[in-house]
Amino acid sequence: MEILAYVASALIGISLGLIGGGGSILTMPVLVYLFGVSPLLATSYSLFIVGSTSLAGTVGNFKRGLVNVKTALLFGSASISTVFFTRKFIIPLIPKNIIRIGSFELTENMLMMVLFAVLMVAAAVAMIKGVKDEDVAQTERPKLNIKKLLLYGISIGLATGFLGAGGGFLLIPTLVILVGLPMKEAVGTSLFIIALNSLIGFTGDLGHFSIDWFFLAKITVVAIAGIIIGGMMSKKIDGAKLKKGFGWFVLVMGCYIILKEIVLK
Repeated sequence: MEILAYVASALIGISLGLIGGGGSILTMPVLVYLFGVSPLLATSYSLFIVGSTSLAGTVGNFKRGLVNVKTALLFGSASISTVFFTRKFIIPLIPKNIIRIGSFELTENMLMMVLFAVLMVAAAVAMIKGVKDEDVAQTERPKLNIKKLLLYGISIGLATGFLGAGGGFLLIPTLVILVGLPMKEAVGTSLFIIALNSLIGFTGDLGHFSIDWFFLAKITVVAIAGIIIGGMMSKKIDGAKLKKGFGWFVLVMGCYIILKEIVLK
């Protein structure tokens, strides 16, 4: 089981390197079901792992000129502040036992996993549908809608803050359609935004959790090795073709988690 857990950790990085997202969708299930980490702590660990791995992937993309720093900082101004506020002030307020109705009890752990599973289903649908060819092929960049961009930033910040998910599956279509970035630049910029969101969000957790730094470092190193491998593979493999298959896998996983947490308890 431990070997499988570390292989899955490498897949977190590989997915980020190949398709620019999806890593955080794998991180929570790997931490909770394979490593036995509690769901709330797993959201914190996920922020560090995904943030560090995305930052490693950003370096190569930055060297190739595929990171739009201005867009990342503009978009990130809303999402980063939302993530930090959520992790620092809202997460600590969530009670262990939220509500009981008869024999059914909604716990903090169940809520986190069910919400994450819903996010997985949404991510799967986005990956299966993909970004339309006409959106990728657009020659003129649309007029930048600052209000809409900030609203998207806040939405992704909430998802990242509550569930430890980087939101790459939401970021890439937003950057292509709303901002008008070419697909490769959108992927590189997405990784940079994910890195900023996740790592700054993680700092909001310091003092709230007892962090096993050695364990966290091991998983992060494996995931970073994965993103390096994924980056090399992306030169030979079309990540867009893999995204649909990965989307179906995530959809199945999301449905399984919902069943496991609600029906099979």
